[in-house]
Amino acid sequence: MSDCIFCKIAGGEIPSATIYEDNDFRVILDLGPASKGHALILPKEHYANLYEIPDELAGKAIVLAKRIITAMTEVLGCDGYNIVQNNGEAAGQTVFHFHIHLIPRNNEDHVGVTWTPGKLTEEDKNEILEKISKIQMN
Repeated sequence: MSDCIFCKIAGGEIPSATIYEDNDFRVILDLGPASKGHALILPKEHYANLYEIPDELAGKAIVLAKRIITAMTEVLGCDGYNIVQNNGEAAGQTVFHFHIHLIPRNNEDHVGVTWTPGKLTEEDKNEILEKISKIQMN
């Protein structure tokens, strides 16, 4: 997509702090990091979100996330990692090019990826289970 900033970054048109690149992905350090070492996995082809990316490529992205956070944990000495992938404006997606955030975490870092837990009611549970059972997911 010609006007997509992540397409331009993934394609090398816009300079980035690239920490990894292969035929399918470019992994860059985020310019607005939640914490030191916050990186983004960008596919080189444009897909707006997880709904659009082919299953095989989505699987490769998760395997790549594991490889990157394993290496970055050693480099940064962090205590943990958040792997975040937002789909749609309501979910916090601001750039509509599929990407995965890799956010290093340290105890007491005050980086927030939290919510206030609700309660799964019997009514909600039954409604969801009934409806999902009617959808083919294979």
